[in-house]
Amino acid sequence: MPALDRQDNVFVLDIGDGENRFHPDWIASVNAALDEVEQAEGPRALVTAATGKFFSNGLDLEWLSAHGEQQQDYRTSVHKLFARVLALPMITVAALQGHTFAAGAMLSLAHDFRVMRADRGFWCLPEADINIPFTPGMCTLIQSRLAPRTAHEAMVTARRYGGSDAAAAGIVDQAVAEDAVRSTAVEIAQAQLSKAGDTLGTIKARMYGPVLETLRGTAGPRD
Repeated sequence: MPALDRQDNVFVLDIGDGENRFHPDWIASVNAALDEVEQAEGPRALVTAATGKFFSNGLDLEWLSAHGEQQQDYRTSVHKLFARVLALPMITVAALQGHTFAAGAMLSLAHDFRVMRADRGFWCLPEADINIPFTPGMCTLIQSRLAPRTAHEAMVTARRYGGSDAAAAGIVDQAVAEDAVRSTAVEIAQAQLSKAGDTLGTIKARMYGPVLETLRGTAGPRD
């Protein structure tokens, strides 16, 4: 399960050492950690990381298939998590040490910056291959964070990007050695500690206003 640590003023949220799928309990644990981060005062930043082969393999499809009657509530909780991370009033960095797929990839896009392992692991939006269409909220998030050509390729071809390819496509900001992924993310976060606060929160809210409305279900007919 997710665990929160603090390195000086950088909060490091390790989201787990398995596939880190979006089980309802996992989502609740992540939100509890984000509560603590948001309630802290002073300069701060957030690094979201994981341990093992996966950063996140996305939605918990096994749980969802067994709880079909809760599909709408589940989707809402996932959308709200994306929106929460996207709007956090501090700099956020995703440290992608392993496979980053589907909703896991979208979670990474909700962060301000991304660092990925260069030699192994893939970043992928596989929805076209697994016959699960993107929701309107997912579409707006992806298209707001990637260049149009990259978003198109990633969404319609389900291409698997290795670290170097992801950096070249602008999906991640840096591709580094395995043992440097988390430390590089922390360095990026440390350099931006002073940005935390209401001004940054307002900038993000205005920059991503339509995306946040759609993810939060407040966009009317567009959702």
